[in-house]
Amino acid sequence: MVKDAYKFALPPLIVGGLCLIPGWKIVAAILICLGLFVFYFFRDPERKIPSDPAAVVSPADGHVVQIVDELLGGVMGHRISIFLAIWDVHVQRSPVAGRIASVVYQPGKFYAAMRSAASVENEQNIITVETPGGRLVFKQIAGAIARRVICWKRESESVARGDRIGLIRFGSRVDVWLPMESAVVVQRGQKVKGGESILAKWNSTT
Repeated sequence: MVKDAYKFALPPLIVGGLCLIPGWKIVAAILICLGLFVFYFFRDPERKIPSDPAAVVSPADGHVVQIVDELLGGVMGHRISIFLAIWDVHVQRSPVAGRIASVVYQPGKFYAAMRSAASVENEQNIITVETPGGRLVFKQIAGAIARRVICWKRESESVARGDRIGLIRFGSRVDVWLPMESAVVVQRGQKVKGGESILAKWNSTT
């Protein structure tokens, strides 16, 4: 359970309990259900991280909504976009092992996370991981409901594949950019799990 859960879940639970005193059962039921859902939203299950050193794991739970070739910093690579519904786990994990080269916060709009424009125009954290084989970039992108992207890592920190790296609150999108030499193994529409599902194979250790 992410500790943010208590800040958001306890108020409706407490107010809901107080509403039972004068007999406001419907209001109490709504508030208590809301509080319980918030606890469910902030769950943080353990995952079985693949041992294959070439595996690039999904940074998030959700569905793959786009796989395209795209320029980033003048370099062509593969972009994989994952949509997180409000009922998905919203803790993000590092796709590869390496060093956090940068974490850049970019303010922006709050388009629906399913839209392609969200990758460029929405509020986001842009996280670059340096590996011996090159760099990987992934983005925590806010959506129409999500209004806060949080990264728990800082520049120069080392991360292992599957390490917890951040959180997006309430519905969102995560993009992963990989070098062209990587081989994408997921398909559009596929359901993936953060830290566990393999998105691509890339020998990033050489």
